[in-house]
Amino acid sequence: MQTPPHDASAWQVRESALDLADRGALESVLTLSNGYVGVRGTLDEPQPSDSRGTFMAGVYEYHPLSYPEGGYGHPEHGQAIVGVADGSTVHLQVDGVPLDLRESPPERHERVLDLRAGTLERETQWTTPRGSRMRLTSTRLVSLAHRSVTAIRYEVEALDSTVQVVLRSGLVANGTPPKVRNEDPRVAEVLAEPFRAERHSCHGTGGVLVHRTARSGIGVAAAVEHALDVPEGGAVSTQCDEDRVMTTVVTDLAPGQRLHLVKYLCHSWSAEDPADDLQGQVLAAMAGARQRGWEGLVADQRAVLDEHWAGADVEVDGAPDLQLALRFDLFQLLQASACVHRAPVGAKGLTGGGYSGHTFWDVEGFVLPALALLRPRDAARLLQWRSSTLDRARERARVLDLGGASFPWRTIDGHETSAYWPASTAAMHVNADIARAFTWWADTTGEELTAVGGVDVLVETARVWAAMAHEDHDGGVHLLGMTGPDEYTGVVDDNVFTNLMARRNLRAAAAACAAHPDHVGRLGVSADELDRWQDLAQRLHVPFDEVRGVHPANAGFTTYREWDFEAKRDGYPIEEHFHYAKIYRRQVVKQADLVLALWWCAEDFTPEQTARDLAYYERRTVRDSSLSAGVQAVVCARVGHLDLAHAYLREAALVDLRDLQQDTAEGLHLASAGGAWLALVCGLGGLDPEGGRLRLAPRLPAGLDRIAFRLRWRGRRLAVETTRAGTVVRVLDEQSGAVDLHLDGRPRTAAPGRPATAPLHVPDPPAPAPVQPPGRAPRA
Repeated sequence: MQTPPHDASAWQVRESALDLADRGALESVLTLSNGYVGVRGTLDEPQPSDSRGTFMAGVYEYHPLSYPEGGYGHPEHGQAIVGVADGSTVHLQVDGVPLDLRESPPERHERVLDLRAGTLERETQWTTPRGSRMRLTSTRLVSLAHRSVTAIRYEVEALDSTVQVVLRSGLVANGTPPKVRNEDPRVAEVLAEPFRAERHSCHGTGGVLVHRTARSGIGVAAAVEHALDVPEGGAVSTQCDEDRVMTTVVTDLAPGQRLHLVKYLCHSWSAEDPADDLQGQVLAAMAGARQRGWEGLVADQRAVLDEHWAGADVEVDGAPDLQLALRFDLFQLLQASACVHRAPVGAKGLTGGGYSGHTFWDVEGFVLPALALLRPRDAARLLQWRSSTLDRARERARVLDLGGASFPWRTIDGHETSAYWPASTAAMHVNADIARAFTWWADTTGEELTAVGGVDVLVETARVWAAMAHEDHDGGVHLLGMTGPDEYTGVVDDNVFTNLMARRNLRAAAAACAAHPDHVGRLGVSADELDRWQDLAQRLHVPFDEVRGVHPANAGFTTYREWDFEAKRDGYPIEEHFHYAKIYRRQVVKQADLVLALWWCAEDFTPEQTARDLAYYERRTVRDSSLSAGVQAVVCARVGHLDLAHAYLREAALVDLRDLQQDTAEGLHLASAGGAWLALVCGLGGLDPEGGRLRLAPRLPAGLDRIAFRLRWRGRRLAVETTRAGTVVRVLDEQSGAVDLHLDGRPRTAAPGRPATAPLHVPDPPAPAPVQPPGRAPRA
């Protein structure tokens, strides 16, 4: 992936030569999606490829879970996203030889992901074994305006001699089994062919397939049509069976002649609708796609993206690669959420099968806060999905012998699906993280919590904390046996992040009940229960190490043995080189944990404590998780380590474009994409929306000359620009009202035509920047 040397470089991700070694990561990076359906960024021909696939949010299959020793309350089965009927492949044969770029290395090959057009364009030129020069061009889009529609424009041209071309363009179900990391052979067997055919039909240029997953019972319909421009004398035919529809074109091409087609694909799914209804849905979507035509779909795509960038664009002067990376990340947030429907956004979106397609707290923690400030309606749909799973969370709490609701650590349908309870069930902070997402959305949009089911979620998560609270003989309140965000320290007492987030959750629930008294009776909340929440929040214990002058991540953490980073500097990721029995009781941190509390619960720490805590944990955090860099960027910026914040921002933003974690082939890191934007806006921009008050405290590191970003605040689009001369906040909507805000703690008002301004605050030089473990300085 290279940056072209012209203006388009800030808007295009470019593959300028065929790189077989990096194929998997590139397929993830070049994925097109709209949150409803996603198509991996594979080549048009079947090979070479790392992992083909068309995925739909909410379409998954159950599979067995292995337990060497059974236990009460373990999840009964796993869940995994499965590829639906895939139409991204076009088989091309020239003079009897299939196109395979491994055998016919291209003379020219380029693919461009255009972040303004929302398309993946390709041009390849090669010479056949018989010496004929050929050119292939294609453009692919997954519609952001029409959720069921994918379209591919494909053209092959003979350049210097007459050739026979055979083109086979199809739609295939059960043809793209996922890569299964689970070694249980039963899992691979179930996921290899997850669909059972219900009906199929075809005609001259296309057809329809309807399937249903064997265990989860999810129905999926897919339709394909071709608009063909074939030279005179060519022949077109279509065949189908229960798992495929295949249209074949046979023609001769003289020099300069072209075979041109537009392939339309439509998908729809439902767990309830019968095959007839599903077939009707994709046929209706196909009629709409054909009516719009290729040019209409391209125009609709550009219109959606023009609107998106008008409210979300970022500009970073002084770092072209960071500029592109941040726009790429914002594009991925749009792709993950634009058309999401009755389903969660997975940690990988629809870019690959990593994490089996599960959603985690990462989405509520980093993706949803960004969406709330950029695409609040999309954020609302995600919160509505989460609140729709509340009964399943209540059921899980009953299994755990608790009151209230306990949300899963990883899931697709709302049930816990992790077989490793020390990192899943013990990670009860998930409930407070989800609660925070609801209050963040309400603060930034000004909308009522009731619009997204937020009061119910806050009440039931508060109840689960009340049920787990342990009161000691001295009146202190503790949370025992928890795992915080750092998965290298599991099942501990008084994890500081968890305790502080539980405190916020309890207080937010009480405030929500006060603001919505009509819900109190419906939910059975008594005055005594409200008083208990407030009392528990007040008395929740927060450990502090008086000797070292820092907060231990959990009770006793600062007394654990130190990790020998120098001797083990080649042992990363640590979890792949050492047993958890060793890791769990060492001062080594996988991802920001206590440091995340310094951001999300900033009011609970003095500036001096924040600086000392950050320095302590920087020396012990190895960032074996992509979640960490964005968090560390925010806290470094707020402490005043601006250059280090800039370095961490780069790592978070470039994690996939440079495959820094060496696992982008399994799908993109959406939480890091959201975290990178938050690192810019909440870190260098100093944005804090707590309590519905807009606060900004912009800072500029030495390596950047200017930062500018846009966001939506309570129905109005704002543009924030910071240079060495100062910060300007503009209201972009001419008909909107004024916005009250604070710049560096001072009240300001911005209105259309009357921006708010403030000089750039240059903080006093902080203490020397903290150091990281050997070999774990910020990457990128």
